[in-house]
Amino acid sequence: MGQPHWLTAPETRAVFDALEAEGGPDCARFVGGCVRNALVGRPIDDLDIATTLTPDRVTQALKAARIRAVPTGIEHGTVTAVSNHTPHEITTLRRDVSTDGRRATVAFTEDWAEDAQRRDFTLNSLYARRDGSIFDPTGHGVADARAGRIVFVGEPERRLNEDHLRNLRYFRFYAWFGKGPPDAAAVAACAALKDQIDDLAAERISKELLKLLAADDPRAAVRLMADAGVLEVVLKAPFNLARFEALTGIEADQLFECEPVLRLAALLPDDQLAAQRLAERLRLSNDDRDRIVAALSPTPVLKSWMSPREIRRELYRTGHQVFRDRAKLAWAAAARSAATMQWRGLIALAEGWTPPQFPLTGADVMNAGVPKGPMVGEVLREVEAWWIDHDFLDDKFSAIEKLKAVAQGMAY
Repeated sequence: MGQPHWLTAPETRAVFDALEAEGGPDCARFVGGCVRNALVGRPIDDLDIATTLTPDRVTQALKAARIRAVPTGIEHGTVTAVSNHTPHEITTLRRDVSTDGRRATVAFTEDWAEDAQRRDFTLNSLYARRDGSIFDPTGHGVADARAGRIVFVGEPERRLNEDHLRNLRYFRFYAWFGKGPPDAAAVAACAALKDQIDDLAAERISKELLKLLAADDPRAAVRLMADAGVLEVVLKAPFNLARFEALTGIEADQLFECEPVLRLAALLPDDQLAAQRLAERLRLSNDDRDRIVAALSPTPVLKSWMSPREIRRELYRTGHQVFRDRAKLAWAAAARSAATMQWRGLIALAEGWTPPQFPLTGADVMNAGVPKGPMVGEVLREVEAWWIDHDFLDDKFSAIEKLKAVAQGMAY
C-alpha cells in the first residue's frame, strides 16, 4: 500500500505506539475503509484500527500515553482514540456468538482470519500493518477492490442473515465501488432475502439509502435494486427510474452538485401525500421531508420556455431551493437532450435573482384608514398581488397609492 500520509501522521503513530507498548509489535492494524480506499485511490474519511487487545487494555494503553479514550461502542469492543483532535476507531478482533439480523452478540478473539470471516465484503476485509503491507485473509480482497467486485465473504445468505442491513449495503457499495457486472450470487441472495429489510429500524434504512444515492453515479446500482425487488421493499411506492436516471445524467453533464435528497424525490411519484408518508415511515429529518414534499408539488409544472417575468413570480412564491428542485425535476421529466440551454438558463436566472421584500406593512395599511383586524391582511394580500403582477415594482409611492385605492374600495 506504500506509505500514505495518513498512515505516517504523528497522531496516528502515537496511537500505534501506545497500543504496541501494551500488546507488542503487530498487535494493531488498519482495517476496512481506509485500506480499501487507499488501494483504489479514494479519499480516506475514517481511520479504523483492529487490535488483539481487549477494550480495557486499549483504554489502559491510551491513558498511559495520555491519549483521550472514548468508549464509543464498548459492548462491541470499540474504543475511539482522539489523538491531536483526530479520531481513530479501535475495535478488538471479534467473532459472532449469536445474531438476529439486527444486532449481534460477540466474543473477542486474537485470530485475524476469524475476525475477517465475520465481515461483509472481501474488499472490506483487508488489514494493513504500520509499514503499509497488506494482510488479505480471504485471499480475494485486494483483487476484488481493484477490479470493483463487490463479493460477500463466504456464503452471501449467511452474511445477510447475520445482518439484514447488508442487503442495502451491497447496493451502496456497488454504487460507490462497483465496476462491470454484479456478482450473480450476491444479487440472487439479496433478492431472495429482501423482505428481511422490513425488520430494520427506519433510521438505518434511510441512512443507507441516502448514502447510496450520494454516489457519483448510482444509476446502475438503483436499477439493480429495482430488478432484484429490493427498491420496492424500501420505498413501498411506485418509483420513477426514468426521471431519477435523467436527473443523475443532468447533474453529471451540467456539473451540478449531486444531491441525494433530490435524487430520492426524483424516484418518487408526484404525490405529496405519498411522499410525506414515505418520509415519515423512513424517519427522514424534517428538513429532508419538507424538501421532498415541496419538490414534488404537481402544479404549476415549470417549463423551459418560461419568461424571466414568470420565473421571478414563481421564485418569489417558492424560494430558491424549491424553485431549483422543481426545475431540475421538470427538466429530468422532459427529454434530457431537449432544451438544455433553456433549462440551464432558467436555473441560472433564478440563482442570480434575489426576490425583493414587499415594501408595505400592516402599519401602512392602518395608516391608510383600515382598522386593526382581519381586513388588514386582506388589503395587504391584494396590494401584494398587484405588486407581483407589476413585476415587483420598485416604487413604494406607487404601492401606497394602490393601497389607498384598495382601502377606499373596501367596506369595513
